[in-house]
Amino acid sequence: MKKMNNTATGSWTLGNNPTSSAGKNSCHPNLKMFLAALSFAYFAKALSGSYMKSTITQLERRFDIPSYLIGIIDGSFEIGNLLVIAFVSYFGAKLHRPKIIAIGCILMSFGTFLIAMPHFIIGRYKIETSARSSLNSTSNLSPCPESSPESTRAGYRPSVLPSRVCERESSVSMWIYVFLGNVLRGIGETPVQPLGISYIDDYAQSENAALYIGFVQTMSVIGPVFGYLLGSLCAKIYVDIGYVDMETVTITPGDARWVGAWWLGYLIAGTITLMSAVPFWFLPKSLPIPVDKHDTRCTPEQTRFIKDSQTMEHKFRPEEPANLHQMAKDFVPTVKSLLGNPVYIIYLCVTIIQFNSLIGMVTYKPKYIEQHYGQSASKANFLMGMINIPAVALGMFSGGVVMKKYKLGIMGAAKFAFGTSLLGYFLSLFFLAMSCENSKVAGITVSYTGVEGLSYQEPSLFSDCNSGCLCSRREWDPVCGENGITYVSPCLAGCASSTGYGRNTVFDNCRCVALADSQPGNLTATLGQCPRRDSCDRIFPYFLALSVLSSFIISLGGTPGFMLLVRCIKPELKSLALGVHTLATRTLAGIPAPIYFGAIIDTTCLKWGYKMCGGRGACRIYNTSAYRIVYLGLTLGLRTVSFFLCILGFAVLKRHIKREEKYALTNGSAELESLKKEENSSIHCEQFILALDCNPDRETRL
Repeated sequence: MKKMNNTATGSWTLGNNPTSSAGKNSCHPNLKMFLAALSFAYFAKALSGSYMKSTITQLERRFDIPSYLIGIIDGSFEIGNLLVIAFVSYFGAKLHRPKIIAIGCILMSFGTFLIAMPHFIIGRYKIETSARSSLNSTSNLSPCPESSPESTRAGYRPSVLPSRVCERESSVSMWIYVFLGNVLRGIGETPVQPLGISYIDDYAQSENAALYIGFVQTMSVIGPVFGYLLGSLCAKIYVDIGYVDMETVTITPGDARWVGAWWLGYLIAGTITLMSAVPFWFLPKSLPIPVDKHDTRCTPEQTRFIKDSQTMEHKFRPEEPANLHQMAKDFVPTVKSLLGNPVYIIYLCVTIIQFNSLIGMVTYKPKYIEQHYGQSASKANFLMGMINIPAVALGMFSGGVVMKKYKLGIMGAAKFAFGTSLLGYFLSLFFLAMSCENSKVAGITVSYTGVEGLSYQEPSLFSDCNSGCLCSRREWDPVCGENGITYVSPCLAGCASSTGYGRNTVFDNCRCVALADSQPGNLTATLGQCPRRDSCDRIFPYFLALSVLSSFIISLGGTPGFMLLVRCIKPELKSLALGVHTLATRTLAGIPAPIYFGAIIDTTCLKWGYKMCGGRGACRIYNTSAYRIVYLGLTLGLRTVSFFLCILGFAVLKRHIKREEKYALTNGSAELESLKKEENSSIHCEQFILALDCNPDRETRL
C-alpha cells in the first residue's frame, strides 16, 4: 500500500519519471516556462495597446482628423478580434495552443510596424506660423497686413497650401494604414487570452490557478506603465526629428499643434512583441494533469482521473490529427449550451456595460488631462504610466491574493467584485466637482474687452481693433498677450510688427491687447497660449490622488470577477466561454465606445483646425466645462446601469448555487457507495497508474 501511495502522489515529467510533487505543491517546469512566456506576451500586447492610446492626440493632429475618427481607428483593433475570436477560441483549444499564441504574437508585431509606416511616406509635418525661423532674417511680413489688393497678393496667408502639395496629401488617407495595422494587431492578439488562460487553468494546481492568473493579469497592467512612459518620451520628441533643424520649430510640446515622434514608439513596441513569440515555439501541446486534481488514495476523483487517462494518450500524441469535422459538428450545440447558462449571460451583460465605461474613459483620459488641466501630452502620458496604472496593477494582484487567502467561492468573489466597484463609483463622483475654468481666448471664450461667457461664432473673432487687418479666421497660431488673454493669431491680436525669431519671437504694438487691458499704450504678445490659472494647478494634484485611489479600489475586484467567469461554467466550455466573453466585450464595447465617446467629445470643440486642402481637421480648443460633463457623465452613467443588472445577477447566482447544492446532496449516497467499491480495488488502481506512468506513448513532445 505504501508503494501505491507514493506512486499515486507522483506527477509525470517529460521523461515519464514520477516525482513526488504533491506534497511540495510545485508546478511543472514547462508550466513555469509557459507562465513566464504568457506574462511577457501579455506585457507586450498591453504595451503596444496602451501606446496606441497614448498617441491619440498625436494622430489627431498629424492626420488632421476629429476624435470620432480616432475612435474608429482605436476600435479597429476589436474588429480584428471579431473576425477570428470565436473560431480561435473553439478550435484553438483542441490544437497546439502555445504555437497558435506564437503565430498571434508575430501578427501583432507586423501590425504594429504597419501603423508606423505612414511616417516614412507622408512627408514632413507643416504648420502655419507668423514667427520668423531664420537666424539671418532681418525683416518679416507684418503680422497685421492691411486690407488692400496689394496686401492680399503679398501678405495674406491662405488657409491651404499650394495645389501641388494639396494633391499629394489628398491622394490617399494615410490614417488608413494605421487602421489596417490595428486590425492586424487585433487578429494577432486573439489567441493570447482565451488559449493562454485556459492552458494555465487546465494544468495548474487548483489552489494556485487564481494566483497564476492574477499574476498574468497583473503583467497585462504593468505593460501599460511602460507603454504610457514610452508615449511620454516620444511625445517630447518632435515628429520629424533628424529631418528638420529644431531651431526652426516655433511650437512647444504644450502647443495644440505639436506632434511628437509617434512612429518611434510603434517600432519599439513591434520589436518587443516579435520577441514575445519565441518561447511559445518550444512548449508542448499539453502537460501532465496536476496531482491535486485527484485524491492520493484512489478516491472517486482519482477513479475518474484514471478513467479519463484511458483517453489521455490522444492528448499526448501530436501526430494524431484532430477530427475537425466532428469539432465543427459539435460547435453549434456547444454554443447553445454555453448561452443557456443564465449566470454567464448576466455576467456578460454587466461586463459589456462596464467595459463601455472603462474603455471610453481610458481611451480619452490623457486627452482629458491635456484639455481640462492644461497639461502637455507628454506629461499626461507620464502621469498615466507612473501614477495611475501602477495603482491598477497593485489592485489586480491584491485581488488575486485576497481570493487565494480567504478561499473565496463563486458568491464570495461576486460580492467582493461588486463591493469594490460600487465603492470606486462613489469616489468617482467627486471628479465632477474638480473643475477648471475655460482658458481665456479672445473671440472664443471671452470677448475682446475681457467679458467671459462668450459662445464661439466665427464673426466674434473680429473686432474693431483688428478690423484693419486682413486675417484668416481659419488660422490657429495662438499668442499670449501681456494681459493674460490668448489670441487666435498675431493678426487677430492686431499686432503690427515682430522682433526676434523662432520660439523667442515677440509681437509688438498689439492693438487688441491694449484694448483688452484697457491701457492707453500698445502691448506685446508672445508665441503660444497663456498658462492656466493658479486655481486649476491647485486642483490637479487632488484629481491625481483621487484617480489613483479609485483606480486601485475598482481594480481590486478585477481578478475575483474574472475567476467568477471561469468558475460559473462547465470545464469543457471554459475556452469557448472566455472566447465568447472576449468577442462580446470587444464587439459591443471595444468597437463602439471610443467612437461614440469621441463623437460626443467633438461636440464640445470651440475652434477647429483646417486641412491643407480645406475641410475640418483636428480640434484646437475645447469647452472644458462641457468636456468634463459629457466625459464623466457618460462614464458614470454607464456604470450606474450595470449596477442594476448586478442585483438581478445576484438573485440568479444564488438560485444557481442552491440548485448545485441540492444536486450534490441527491447524489451523495451514490458517491459513498462508489468510494467503498474503489477501496476494494486499490491494488488494481496501483497497477493501472504504474502502467500509465511507464507507457512510452505518454511522452509530451515539443
